[in-house]
Amino acid sequence: MTLSLSTLARPFGTPTDLARTVDALLAARPEPPTLFGLGEPTHGIAAFPALRGDLLAHLVDRGFRSIALEIDWFAASVVDDYVTGGAGDLDAVLASGFSHGFGAIHGNRDLVTWLRDHNTGRPTGEQVRFHGFDAPVEYAAAPSPRPFLAAVVDRLPAPVRPISADDLDVLAGDDADWSNPDAMYDAAASIGGSERARALRIVADDLADAVHRAGTSLHDHSGAAAHARTAHGLLRYHAAMAAPGDDRIASLLAVRAEMMAENLLAIAAQEVRRGPTLVFAHNAHLQRSRPDRSTGHENAGTRVARVLGDRYLMVATDAAVHPEAGTLQGMLAAATDRRTLFPAADLHDALPSTLRAGTPLVPGHIPLDADAVAGADAVVFVTDTDGHRQQYW
Repeated sequence: MTLSLSTLARPFGTPTDLARTVDALLAARPEPPTLFGLGEPTHGIAAFPALRGDLLAHLVDRGFRSIALEIDWFAASVVDDYVTGGAGDLDAVLASGFSHGFGAIHGNRDLVTWLRDHNTGRPTGEQVRFHGFDAPVEYAAAPSPRPFLAAVVDRLPAPVRPISADDLDVLAGDDADWSNPDAMYDAAASIGGSERARALRIVADDLADAVHRAGTSLHDHSGAAAHARTAHGLLRYHAAMAAPGDDRIASLLAVRAEMMAENLLAIAAQEVRRGPTLVFAHNAHLQRSRPDRSTGHENAGTRVARVLGDRYLMVATDAAVHPEAGTLQGMLAAATDRRTLFPAADLHDALPSTLRAGTPLVPGHIPLDADAVAGADAVVFVTDTDGHRQQYW
């Protein structure tokens, strides 16, 4: 088995090796990717953002013109403004432009600094833009849809605003009613199943339809569409939060995955004339054709791949500080001593049926298994994690 995996290994210890490996991966595609998904097995281990930075620098030379991270779509606009030359303080940008506290990850500071330096003095069309593709939700709460619906109303000319929007503020009520943290753990504490919430979904439908009918003639159409899309998603999220039952959390994760996928497809459409996009997030969000092992819901990568087909490329990553025999991590560690790419299809065929699950390095780490390999186009195994297991939370 070790000999077979060693034969598959494509190590890249230098920039030249990385360029050769990535170029070969891209050349083997039936068509160029629109979205290049790079996963990480957990958040906060410095080796994976470091790999992202090396990969981005090379892909930019190959025509990529944007990067999208697992953070709130709207918060990310703060970062995009800064890296494309806007005024601001780096610490403030990291604090307000990254949801989930991800601005505290050292690799993200490096990324923002690199993007701003790279974009300085370049024409707009050659600058590398920054996106977030996550929903504006956190682990313990979700916001009111009111500000997002109101933003759509503000962008619509009065003649095309639906009459139902006149009831927006009354139906939405106090934003604090929606963001009650108790609702995450107690369905009865959620406002998402109320008559007001159901009525707001009609308002959201009417507003989304108005944006669609207005089309590109609408000033800031993309902004209106993003707010309408997010309001729809939040109302679905709150409805799932209000539904009791054992599958409640699974439903919330499914709605979040839908919102992620919708945002990724919107980014792809927005960037299509400028160049492809590198997407960086947890492996679990980006793998294709693989329902979540614990909930059974489809992740964002599966949904995106259904639309983009071969124009979606997904590379999963993993690591092991103390590799265990009989695990995928142990076998990959035995096959290489540096960062190494393995073609996923060949790797999957070489794995034994007796493969057992690896032990997580840190909380939040989901070790790759055979099913995860089947949901990727390639796997990169990272061996340089010693001293880089800083968790940001």
